[in-house]
Amino acid sequence: MPNYTTSQIRNVALAGHAGAGKTTLFEALLQAGGTIQTAGTVERGNTVSDFDPMEKARGHSINSTIASIDHGGVHVNLIDTPGYPDFRGPTLSALAAVETCAVVVNAAAGIEHSTQRLMDYAKARRLCRLLVVNRIDAEDADLEALVARLRETFGPECLPINLPAKGRSTVVDCFFRPDGESDFGTVAEAHQRIIDQVVEINEEVMGRYLDEGEAGLSGDELHDAFEQCLREGHLVPICFVSARTGAGVRELLDLIEKLMPSPLEANPPPFVRGSGANAEPVQARPDPDAHVIADVFKIVNDPFVGKLGIFRIYQGTVRRDTQLFIDDGKKPFKVGHLFKLRGKDHVEIEDAIPGDIAAVAKVEEIHFDAILHDSHDEDHIHLKPLDFPQPMFGLAVSPKHKGQEQKLANALARLAEEDPCFRVEHHAELNETVIRGLGELHLRVMLERMAGRYGVEVDTRPPRIAYRETVSARADGHHRHKKQTGGAGQFGEVFLRIEPLPRGAGFEFVDEVKGGTIPSQFIPAVEKGVRLVLETGAIAGYPLQDVRVIVYDGKSHPVDSKEVAFITAGKKAFLDAIAKARPLVLEPIVNLDVAVPEQHVGDITGGLASRRARINGTDSLRGGELVIKAQVPLAEIGDYANELKAITAGRGRYTIEFSHYEPVPPNVQKQLVEAYKPRPEEE
Repeated sequence: MPNYTTSQIRNVALAGHAGAGKTTLFEALLQAGGTIQTAGTVERGNTVSDFDPMEKARGHSINSTIASIDHGGVHVNLIDTPGYPDFRGPTLSALAAVETCAVVVNAAAGIEHSTQRLMDYAKARRLCRLLVVNRIDAEDADLEALVARLRETFGPECLPINLPAKGRSTVVDCFFRPDGESDFGTVAEAHQRIIDQVVEINEEVMGRYLDEGEAGLSGDELHDAFEQCLREGHLVPICFVSARTGAGVRELLDLIEKLMPSPLEANPPPFVRGSGANAEPVQARPDPDAHVIADVFKIVNDPFVGKLGIFRIYQGTVRRDTQLFIDDGKKPFKVGHLFKLRGKDHVEIEDAIPGDIAAVAKVEEIHFDAILHDSHDEDHIHLKPLDFPQPMFGLAVSPKHKGQEQKLANALARLAEEDPCFRVEHHAELNETVIRGLGELHLRVMLERMAGRYGVEVDTRPPRIAYRETVSARADGHHRHKKQTGGAGQFGEVFLRIEPLPRGAGFEFVDEVKGGTIPSQFIPAVEKGVRLVLETGAIAGYPLQDVRVIVYDGKSHPVDSKEVAFITAGKKAFLDAIAKARPLVLEPIVNLDVAVPEQHVGDITGGLASRRARINGTDSLRGGELVIKAQVPLAEIGDYANELKAITAGRGRYTIEFSHYEPVPPNVQKQLVEAYKPRPEEE
């Protein structure tokens, strides 16, 4: 067993906007905790975190990186995450493995786009949050004003737990110490605020505090109330560091050790058994002697080690030679080697306990978000899915060299295993492979990785837009399929009704057949026929969504009725109903955030208006920049990067995130319908 217990584990992810200094802080914490002797720098390319050649070349994180610290009787699993929105997948995956999300804020830049998003993600996941103000040594950093903005943006529960002191060369604690000198505000006032915030969460502690004052509270009582505040989002501590000079770094490590929650103290992980409306919450117990439950939150396809599955253990103990099942699989795999990670280094261990993070190698069946367990009692259990942004930025790809089609398919599959926001689609009717990601940078990095790691180069072109079809009215459909070709024939008749569903609701199939007019064994065949139309579309060749299909009547023949007959009847009855139900083509609408120098705002908004955009407002950034927030059809921004670069001389940048689907204008629908040529068998 390791020389620490679950109560001594702290799992912390460093998240934040690009350029906030997360990787430098990661290095500084590893050095302060004794994991490394000397901190590397991003500029020299010798950090524990950014060890990938592409990260070194670009000077920023692309992957999440894990390393651990053993210090002060505590084992800290620390995860450094990428800051660019294009690499949000690895960042959000890391949030599934930790109790604490430390959102790092650049003191000079203030609250940036990703700061808000990551605070929201962590809150929605019920993680304990910590705001780490980095680069306090920056000359243009107004720390007092930044604290006021943090509290205004994220709520009055954000309170400094330490303050800069001695000209920002160090920090002074405000929780354990009731007095001291600081660069702004007073330690006594900050101490009082945080104590008042902590005690009011618990009636018993509050009563003792009112009766006897702070001296009447034991350290344990204060600690337990503090943990409750973190769990309930009633307190978000703010602390100050300079990862570059080391100011506040040891104090941050002390804060993590003494006050951040262990796996025993945080909100329980959101496990459920089953899916959909039948899913029931399941409590995973951090008991080392219970059955194993672990969740795979990261996959790495290492050219030397093979496939690496990195997991967080929630229950039980994983030992070398343990037999583990993957999800609901019937055949277990044997844990031949068990690892702890330190950046690119894999340290072999004998066992791993609840709350810890470990890895196994060379298990081909393992995949992102897989549940590993050692008993069929834990079948059908999974973690509540993370709310990943939908990848909308797409490129159609084909191999540059003939004969590499299978090699390309294998390489894309490997890359998709590693990043939940990288998708690969194959459109059979067009013989087109489309990759989708969160932005141009995301896909560029993936293509570079594919060329470097797997030796596959591709040609790219714009893909088809992911239009969808739906209906806007109720309608009935009917088809009688009768075919006689000598001997037994085919017969099936279907009556059905269709209704529109709210946007984003998907598809519902309802069986209201009475009296066996369609025998029950043929109802799945009717649904299969309906689903064929869902996949291929009815009016323009795009998948159909947001529709309910109610099958209510039909006829059968005791000899000639077969599955194939009811597949055809269901399909054609559905097409008949769609033609009467005012069908629509839907287009994806994305949230577009464009950051530009203030002097270009007029040109940008005018350009967006010509692309059918709706401008929803602007936010000010430091340094004379504005963020223009808009919603725009994805079809209108395929070449937007070039326009933005031309207007702003390369100083503008943008991010997109899927919002919703809505109907295309009538003239666009007409063009799409006229361009559609269904295959003969669909006519």
